[in-house]
Amino acid sequence: MTPSIRTIATALIAAVLVVLAAPAAPQALEPAPRGITVIGAGSVTVAPDMAEITLGVVAEAPAAAAALAAASEAMAKLFQRLNALGVAPRDIETQGLSVVPRYEPSPRGRGAVAAYEASNTIQIRLRALDQAGPIIDQLVADGANRVHGIRFTIADPAAALDEARRRAMADARRKAELFAAGGGVKIGRVLAITETGAASPRPVFAQARAAEAVPIAAGEQALHASVTVVYALE
Repeated sequence: MTPSIRTIATALIAAVLVVLAAPAAPQALEPAPRGITVIGAGSVTVAPDMAEITLGVVAEAPAAAAALAAASEAMAKLFQRLNALGVAPRDIETQGLSVVPRYEPSPRGRGAVAAYEASNTIQIRLRALDQAGPIIDQLVADGANRVHGIRFTIADPAAALDEARRRAMADARRKAELFAAGGGVKIGRVLAITETGAASPRPVFAQARAAEAVPIAAGEQALHASVTVVYALE
């Protein structure tokens, strides 16, 4: 490469580097819209439509196998009764099965094994609440000697939760308009929505006693939703 060509090439490279190094022209930034952030809450009260009953049988015998056999025989009778009452197999679920020793008391700690206790517990889902009391009575009469309780719930809470969400959004707008009016401005479009809570109903528990007829009162359950909404201010 001759000196003249080398000089021209060097000058071109320097020019390119100067262009690349030059700072970009500043661009005008749009100001961030003024906004107001509020939290809206909504709730819906719904009557439960499903009951879940937890009960079972406990049997005791000198040998573990005998205790388990006795508990299994008693549970089989309960299954037969549930089938006769029209409870679907999908609505019966075993919750616990155990065989444990019961020890004689001893002043020096654990004594000898006095007997074995076998326990079998099931949960029954009832989709007709008016069946709950009679079914508990019948199962106790057929050998269920442990009734742990009953809880009421909603089989499909989606529609009620959606209504609670709509009420939460309405509550957020009401608050935003109230604050904006107090500040002498108006609210505009929604800039952001964040669901900050949507609570399914907590099951309501009621204890059932086996010694008498069982009255059932399901009551009502509340579903809650909350949202955080950002509105632009005009």
